[in-house]
Amino acid sequence: MNVNQSAAPVPPFGQPQPIYPGYHQSNYGGQPGTTAPPTSYGAYNGPVPGYQQTLPQGVSRAPPSSGAPPVSTAQAPCGQTAYGQFGQGDVQNGPSSTVQMQRLPGSQPFGSPLAPVVSQPAVLQPYGPPPTSAQVTAQLAGMQISGAMAPAPPPSGLGYGPPTSPASASGSFPNSGPYGSYPQGQAPPLSQAQGHPGVQPPQRSAPPLASSFTPPASGVPRMPSMTSPLLPGQGFGGPPVSQPNHVSSPPPQALPPGPQVTGPPGPPPPMHSSQQPGYQLQQNGSFGPTRGPQPNYGSPYPGAPTFGSQPGPPQPLPPKRLDPDAIPSPIQVIEDDRNNRGSEPFVTGVRGQVPPLVTTSFLVKDQGNASPRYIRCTSYNIPCTSDMAKQAQVPLAAVIKPLARLPPEEASPYVVDHGESGPLRCNRCKAYMCPFMQFIEGGRRFQCCFCSCINDVPPQYFQHLDHTGKRVDAYDRPELSLGSYEFLATVDYCKNNKFPSPPAFIFMIDVSYNAIRTGLVRLLCEELKSLLDYLPREGGAEESAIRVGFVTYNKVLHFYNVKSSLAQPQMMVVSDVADMFVPLLDGFLVNVNESRAVITSLLDQIPEMFADTRETETVFAPVIQAGMEALKAAECAGKLFLFHTSLPIAEAPGKLKNRDDRKLINTDKEKTLFQPQTGAYQTLAKECVAQGCCVDLFLFPNQYVDVATLSVVPQLTGGSVYKYACFQVENDQERFLSDLRRDVQKVVGFDAVMRVRTSTGIRAVDFFGAFYMSNTTDVELAGLDGDKTVTVEFKHDDRLNEESGALLQCALLYTSCAGQRRLRIHNLALNCCTLLADLYRNCETDTLINYMAKFAYRGVLNSPVKSVRDTLITQCAQILACYRKNCASPSSAGQLILPECMKLLPVYLNCVLKSDVLQPGAEVTTDDRAYVRQLVTSMDVAETNVFFYPRLLPLTKSPIESTTEPPAIRASEERLSNGDIYLLENGLNLFLWVGASVQQGVVQSLFNVPSFSQITSGLSVLPVLDNPLSKKVRGLIDSLRAQRSRYMKLIVVKQEDKLEMLFKHFLVEDKSLSGGASYVDFLCHMHKEIRQLLS
Repeated sequence: MNVNQSAAPVPPFGQPQPIYPGYHQSNYGGQPGTTAPPTSYGAYNGPVPGYQQTLPQGVSRAPPSSGAPPVSTAQAPCGQTAYGQFGQGDVQNGPSSTVQMQRLPGSQPFGSPLAPVVSQPAVLQPYGPPPTSAQVTAQLAGMQISGAMAPAPPPSGLGYGPPTSPASASGSFPNSGPYGSYPQGQAPPLSQAQGHPGVQPPQRSAPPLASSFTPPASGVPRMPSMTSPLLPGQGFGGPPVSQPNHVSSPPPQALPPGPQVTGPPGPPPPMHSSQQPGYQLQQNGSFGPTRGPQPNYGSPYPGAPTFGSQPGPPQPLPPKRLDPDAIPSPIQVIEDDRNNRGSEPFVTGVRGQVPPLVTTSFLVKDQGNASPRYIRCTSYNIPCTSDMAKQAQVPLAAVIKPLARLPPEEASPYVVDHGESGPLRCNRCKAYMCPFMQFIEGGRRFQCCFCSCINDVPPQYFQHLDHTGKRVDAYDRPELSLGSYEFLATVDYCKNNKFPSPPAFIFMIDVSYNAIRTGLVRLLCEELKSLLDYLPREGGAEESAIRVGFVTYNKVLHFYNVKSSLAQPQMMVVSDVADMFVPLLDGFLVNVNESRAVITSLLDQIPEMFADTRETETVFAPVIQAGMEALKAAECAGKLFLFHTSLPIAEAPGKLKNRDDRKLINTDKEKTLFQPQTGAYQTLAKECVAQGCCVDLFLFPNQYVDVATLSVVPQLTGGSVYKYACFQVENDQERFLSDLRRDVQKVVGFDAVMRVRTSTGIRAVDFFGAFYMSNTTDVELAGLDGDKTVTVEFKHDDRLNEESGALLQCALLYTSCAGQRRLRIHNLALNCCTLLADLYRNCETDTLINYMAKFAYRGVLNSPVKSVRDTLITQCAQILACYRKNCASPSSAGQLILPECMKLLPVYLNCVLKSDVLQPGAEVTTDDRAYVRQLVTSMDVAETNVFFYPRLLPLTKSPIESTTEPPAIRASEERLSNGDIYLLENGLNLFLWVGASVQQGVVQSLFNVPSFSQITSGLSVLPVLDNPLSKKVRGLIDSLRAQRSRYMKLIVVKQEDKLEMLFKHFLVEDKSLSGGASYVDFLCHMHKEIRQLLS
């Protein structure tokens, strides 16, 4: 398989490359070095087509999850063997001043060097000790700065686009070679710059500021003295190719003396695995699973030497390319964070702490700041001035999930009841009492931490202070000691100054021909009989306080009286859909237990009543209108569950026409595809919010239904949209019923208003999510559940103070499932900084990507998609260029330097740019794009993380008896082996990819068929078999589903099958069919953008 299959036509690595004009080529023995050698590398070092990859005997395969080699300064990471003469990645920082760098022959196993790489003074181990001054001095001493030296030979392209020649160095991305404009054709080494000689390394405090991986510019380990003649392509007096302490070169190893170094270049001598413990060396000079040709296998191209072959005729160097193993690996970063931060509880007592990553499982101890499960920030250290914030371009935002579900080991927020006086607040800014308020004058007054106003303490709340100025009852009161807590609201916080009634659920079922024909109506009615026993309830309540009602509809509406005193349900038809009203009050909304017999009878009758319907047309807006009017008449908030199948084309308010037009893609009118086609639904949504009527929409379309318009009401009322295209009961019932059960049972806050207050100096300016805003400060939510987030962006309106920091308080007023009015409060204190380095040291990339995706997905409503993509790339380049300019120590322009906290920003941003909303493939429908766009808008950080960079888990690598999840590998086709089986999940989809050479025993154990060819492609359920492998895989699938808020339907994909194209769409590090760049190409493009900004 070849990742480059859709690339622009270029000479493959195994074909001759044109010589670069203007570059001196050394000749050896009269042989001009004019062409690149035929090499044995597959594309991007991927598996060579047609060759089963097995390792030479005696060589242990490295775990597939290993990403880029861990970077270290002077010591190898703990538990790791140092390789050869220097520790791993400790490649004697630069050659000594008398030594000329050497480049090995083209087929040397330490193959072609990297191109851009990453980063800055710091060690990749997130909390390793900084190097001692002696180590730094030693590193600096071993370096040489060269003045005017002849340029090194340019890199040829990465396999996409023609190799870049100096003349075409300024071509545009992605068609010009990936290294558009590197000077003298030099590939940018990824660096961990510690500082040039003569430059003091910057003062660093933990944690490290940047990570870095340097490509050895020629992939050669240095020896104490290399004075032999120049090697091919070296040029005379070429600059030393590695920057100080730039790591990620292969482990140095003593080179055998003799002709290999000084004689004519040729293939390397056979490698012996005994030379080196741990990872086996690879052609690309990195560590990890060996790929590429193996001994005893023929070469992919005639004449190409194999890895273990004997020296042959001289060969010139292969073209330079970036090694995917030496650029930042999401898998490695996730793994490191789990190892470093997964074992200890995260204690929230310290201001401005960056929490563990969302992918790390950890416990939270609330000691005064809200748990990261409730609030995550893009940065935990805010610039003191707006000028500094503008310079860095790092968005200051918080992703808030006010009703987040907590793991069982963590306590839900305490409920505080202050009686009739209600919660204590600041008189001026109305902030609620919290741990940051300062009590003064012996406890008789307090100073507000948000606006500095001094307030009197009411007599009933008075308490003495201890010798530190703290109230003696601080630890007895949640609001004085915890980051998150709830207040019982008084009647003043209720509509019309009266306490609310318990909410109601109304089930509104489409009974048109499509819904009946697919079996949907029968399935739904059968499920509701048992599901109504599981309506959400408060704490230890025996039964739910929620009342229920039922409506069916096609182009008219049918209301049902299910009053407990009736023997049979009664139906009332409303055919005047233009002027909707509710024909009955008493008996429409009922208690489930009281009316159970009548409800069961109704659910039995509905499929029979409409079994012979021929009505294909439906209405939509009048259905929502009817549900809202019913809630209004009952004077309660609630939720409508709408089950709908087709475009509402019947004559009625909100009637829609089919406006699907793929020709608009990539034009200025593309934005209209995301906009609602009529304003009627926005008006309707506004009325629903005022009534506290939340709408959850379940769609079952066979063709275009205009999701962009139908999802407006769910989106603005805080509801959810679920979509089951081409619904078939046998294939989709498990997914639909699982989503429905979870949706009906989840805890919801109704008729909610949320406000975010900040301390002086910053303010909330922008909000993203599923809600409605009638003013600039209040987020109004007819309903809010534990999966929904509201993302808030902050801007400066004054200077901040480093000492006092910045404070956020999120207050959510809502009605609980039992009809109780409550206030949930979350507080968070952040640090403020005057140094950009402190900002970059305390960012969180996952939250940054969550914000950027939401910002872009809202942008497509008003701007052409291309300009939205360009804006994202520009902002990312500005963030990284500002870091390079102000925080990185001086180093050559050819290096890409990334902050430690943001080294995954390029790979994740590229995933956002390649997503279906911003770059759709030919098979993605307009409805799919609108669906994903509104889904992402209210996702939390963990959901966007796996949605944009899916998890790929090898199933046959780990021992069968192991109960832990197998370690993930990078989402790239070259990581797949055709002898293995992999699971891929992104929170919405679940694929089981089966390689063509999987052992027959494995196929039998999992699928109960004797061979690969008999596996059914597209299978959605694995057979239940009584063997360890089957149990393990099914158990893993169940545990993945339990972690996600929506049920992921399984699809079995066979290698080389037509479904494989769908699966490859999720291998996000590769080039996509819709034109999205590969990770490697995008990194080069980002480097070019950064350099243009800096120059």
